[in-house]
Amino acid sequence: MGQDPAKRSQEVQALREGIERGAKLIDTAEVYSGGEAERIVADAISDVRDEIFLVTKVWPTNASYDGVLRAAASSLQRLRTDRIDLYLLHWPSAQHPVSETMRAMRKLADDGVIRYIGVSNFSDELVAEAQDALGDRLLVCNQVVYNLQNRVIEKRVKPYCDRHGVTVMAYSPLGDGKFPEPGTQERAVLDEIAARYGKTAYQVALNWLIAQGNVIVIPKASTPRHAVENAQASDFELSAEDRAAIDQAFPLPQGEFVVHRM
Repeated sequence: MGQDPAKRSQEVQALREGIERGAKLIDTAEVYSGGEAERIVADAISDVRDEIFLVTKVWPTNASYDGVLRAAASSLQRLRTDRIDLYLLHWPSAQHPVSETMRAMRKLADDGVIRYIGVSNFSDELVAEAQDALGDRLLVCNQVVYNLQNRVIEKRVKPYCDRHGVTVMAYSPLGDGKFPEPGTQERAVLDEIAARYGKTAYQVALNWLIAQGNVIVIPKASTPRHAVENAQASDFELSAEDRAAIDQAFPLPQGEFVVHRM
C-alpha cells in the first residue's frame, strides 16, 4: 500500500472493510512505500485505534540502539498514535548485534511506547538469542514467510516457537503471487475441499495455516473485496481428513530455513 496515490482511498477502504469484519490486527512497516503505508494505516484507524492491534517494524539498518528509538518515534508520527502494540525487527541486521536492538526494544517497552516485542525472518537460533538478550521481557512473535508451498519453518523454526510461546505470524500466506494455478493437481485438491465448505481455494489455504496452531496469518489485501474474502477465511473448521489431504498435496520442501541479514 502507498505506492500509488490514486489508489489511496481504495486502500484505506480495504482496511476499513477488514476491520468491520473482525480483522483487527494490521501489519505494516517503516520501509513500506517509504512510510506511506503507515500513513494509510493511520487514515484507516483514526477513529477506531483502540480496537486495533497495530504491528510495525524497524528496518535492520536502523537497528542500533539510538536508531531503533528514532525509528519508533518516526513510525508513531506517521501512524498518528501514541503507542505501537507490537514492534518487530524486520530482518536480522548485518550491522547491529541483536543484543543492541533488543536493548532498545526493552527501553521502548519500559517507557510504554510499545506493548510487545518481536522479530521477523529469524531462525530458531536467532530467536533464542533475542530472547536471551531481553532478559525478563518476553519475545512474543516471529514473523516469517509461511504458506503451503513454503513449509520449511515446520522443521525447526515453528517447533521452537511453539515450545517457547512465541507466536508465528505468517506473511505471504498465499505464496506472494505463486498460488497454485487452476488445472494443477495441487489446486484441484484445494478447489475440491473449498467446494464442500462454500469457500474459495484461497480461504482454504489460509484456514489450513491457522489450523497448524500458534499461527496468525497476515494476507495482503489492497482491495475491499480481498479484505472481505480474507476475513472470512477463519469462520469455518477443516476436517482432519481435509487437513491431511492438503498436507499430502503440499509436502515439506528440501533444505532448511535460511537466514538473510540486511
